[in-house]
Amino acid sequence: MSTTAIPTALDDSLIGAPPLYLTPARRPSLAESQEWCKRLATTHYENFHVATFFLPAVLRPHFHSVYAFCRTSDDLGDEVADTATATRLLGQWRAMLQQCFDHPEQSRHPVYVALQPTIQQCNLPIQPFGDLISAFVQDQVYTHHESLATLEHYSRYSANPVGRLVLLVSGYRSEELMLLSDEICTGLQLANFYQDIVEDWTRGRRYIPADAMQRFGVTDEQIADRCFDANFRSLMEFLVADARARLQRGSRIVSLVNRDLAATLSLFVKGGFSILDAIAAQDYDTLKSRPVITKSKKLSLLAGAFAGKLAVVLLPRRRQGTPA
Repeated sequence: MSTTAIPTALDDSLIGAPPLYLTPARRPSLAESQEWCKRLATTHYENFHVATFFLPAVLRPHFHSVYAFCRTSDDLGDEVADTATATRLLGQWRAMLQQCFDHPEQSRHPVYVALQPTIQQCNLPIQPFGDLISAFVQDQVYTHHESLATLEHYSRYSANPVGRLVLLVSGYRSEELMLLSDEICTGLQLANFYQDIVEDWTRGRRYIPADAMQRFGVTDEQIADRCFDANFRSLMEFLVADARARLQRGSRIVSLVNRDLAATLSLFVKGGFSILDAIAAQDYDTLKSRPVITKSKKLSLLAGAFAGKLAVVLLPRRRQGTPA
C-alpha cells in the first residue's frame, strides 16, 4: 500500500464527466455506494450481470464495486467532450484512487466508498486499478497501433488487470493462474477490437496492427472506405486465428479453479470464441457490419453455464486447484 500524501484540497468533483459519474456533495454510506455500483453493473452491461449470477452471493458486492471502477474509468476516457477533458478527469480519478488506498475516510465517490471493503477483505493491491487508468490515458494519445506487440502491451494495462482482479477477489493469487487469465483477457480484448473495427475508426482509433496490415496489403484508406477484399479477408483470418489461440491457451484455467468461478470464466471464454466465430461466419468482412452473437447462441452459452451452476449444487465437488 502506498503512503503517498494526498492533498487535502483534492479536486474530486469530476466536473465535465457524464452526469452519472459526478461526485455527490455528500459522502454516501457504504450501503448506498454498494447499491449504486450494483445498479451500474446490472443495467450498463447485461453480460456482466448474468456472469455474476454464477458467483457466490458473498462475492457479488465485490465484483459490482470492481466493475463500477472499470466502467467509470472507461467512460471518463471515452464519453466526454474532448481529449483534454478526458485526460484531466482521468488524472483526478487516479488521485481519487490513491486517496482510497491512503486515506479511505476522505473518499466521497460511491465507487471508492464501495471499493474499500473489497480492497480490505480481498487484500487487493493498487496496481491493477492504476494500470487500467493508464490504459485509458494512453487511449487519448496513442490511437493507431503499430504491431501485435503494441496491442499486447496495451492489453497488459487495459484488459489483463480485470482478470487478475477477478482472481484476487475470488481468493486466487497463483502466478500460473494469473498468466492463464492474461491469455484469456488479451484474447477477449483482441476479439472485441476485431469486432468493432468500423466503430473504433469513427472514434479516430485503429486497433488493427500496422505491421499485419502491411504484410497483407491492407491500408488505412481501405478501412476508411470500408472496402473489403481478399487481402482484408486474409488479414482478419490471421488476426482471428491469433486471438483464438490465446483464448485456447488460457482456457485451461477453467479446470484449475473451483466450480463457482469456473462457470463464470468458461462463459467469458466461450463468449470470446463466439465473437471470433461470428467474424468467420460473415466471411471475415468486419467492414460491412459489426459481427454479433445471435440471441440463440447467447442462450446456448447461458444454458451451458447454468448447467454448470446446477452441478455445483447437485454433484459432489471435484478435487480442483484451491486458492493460493
